[in-house]
Amino acid sequence: MTKERSRRRIIIMGAAGRDFHNFNQVYRQNPEVEVIAFTAAQISGIANRSYPPILAGSLYPQGIPIVDETQLETLCQEENIDQVIFAYSDVTHSQVMHIASRALVAGADFLLLGPEHTMLTAKVPVIAVSAVRTGCGKSQTTRWLSKLLRQKGLKVAIIRHPMPYGDLEKQRVQRFTTLEDLTQANCTIEEREEYEPHLVVGNIVYAGVDYELIVKQAQEEADIIVWDGGNNDFPFIRPDLHIVLVDPLRPGNETTHHPGEVVLRMADVVIIAKVDAAADADIQQVRETVQRVNPKALIIRGKSPITLENPELVRDRRVLVVEDGPTTTHGGMAYGAGYIAATRAHAAEIVDPRPYAVAEIAKIYEKYPHIGAVLPAMGYFPAQLKALEDTINRAEVDVVIAATPSNLGALIQVNKPIIRARYEFAEAETPGLGDRIEQFLTEYK
Repeated sequence: MTKERSRRRIIIMGAAGRDFHNFNQVYRQNPEVEVIAFTAAQISGIANRSYPPILAGSLYPQGIPIVDETQLETLCQEENIDQVIFAYSDVTHSQVMHIASRALVAGADFLLLGPEHTMLTAKVPVIAVSAVRTGCGKSQTTRWLSKLLRQKGLKVAIIRHPMPYGDLEKQRVQRFTTLEDLTQANCTIEEREEYEPHLVVGNIVYAGVDYELIVKQAQEEADIIVWDGGNNDFPFIRPDLHIVLVDPLRPGNETTHHPGEVVLRMADVVIIAKVDAAADADIQQVRETVQRVNPKALIIRGKSPITLENPELVRDRRVLVVEDGPTTTHGGMAYGAGYIAATRAHAAEIVDPRPYAVAEIAKIYEKYPHIGAVLPAMGYFPAQLKALEDTINRAEVDVVIAATPSNLGALIQVNKPIIRARYEFAEAETPGLGDRIEQFLTEYK
């Protein structure tokens, strides 16, 4: 017989983002539930800390422990767990069910919370930008969109998917307007990759842990909120217009990962990104998938042009390429914009960084063996950032191409020139995204 309990005992599986949000929205004030622990995965160094009492609420005066996901079965059995809540993103459907199998065998039910139970509502219009995989081009699309909205006289607040990898209490509500704000907040490379480009173009950026408070603050100073999604997650805020990117450089990925398929089915507008870099057959394959899965969505083609500073310094040189971290790790890309830029600039050789990788970086290649001859920009904690610096300095190359959106040269001391590769969104057809935004603004008024 099952023992009756006054409160259901729950574990929330996450990666320092969706997990905390789901807790805040669904469980924090629920006296029928006791959240025993969060588990942490995907991101280095985010386990073995605590969700603090000020965030956890009155039902959790001691806070909630955050433990490594490898402890799932042990926790379920020792703590008599009733339910395991899966709450992170860019995971294959098969991986989700493998995790579900572990939870079920350990005696717990397995649950996914959907958009309707977890989305907040803002009192100003919300445009959300999501994607079916990490690295489709959400951030550059969001920047392009924010410029368009500002040109129309609207005050824009960017609310970014959470990346609270440090002191959670201090990161409850974060508001950034300058690069110095990022330094004061001890932001990681991964956070800077997302926040810096927005600040450079003049956007206000909100992020943090408690998105109910974040939305309340942002909507007081903005005419419109733009949600800049993380990984392939669905928005934390109910969108009035939902834009979703698909990637023809990864044809077939539209429906293979959770919750990417969810956002594709939710989309009002689907952008086939990177059409300037993809094969026509792959673009057509992706279009057909979108039409089959979400026939009501408007499909728009978009470009992702890459610019390289001082390409003459790359020609006929030995080059080390540093790529955006999440795109090449859990995003599954073997290479990114930096590799393409090096090829187009006629580098003599793109040098494989793995022989020069120090231990902390070597772990990344072991965990993500699909990564090609590029160096992912890893810096979730100081030792990892130092390992990135040491790896670059050990490499026998003439120049470094940095395709991370953050200013890598301002964060580490490198003994060779760094040339930045940048990528932006651009319209590929008429009518395009700008026309759909015009229509949205007219309809909303």
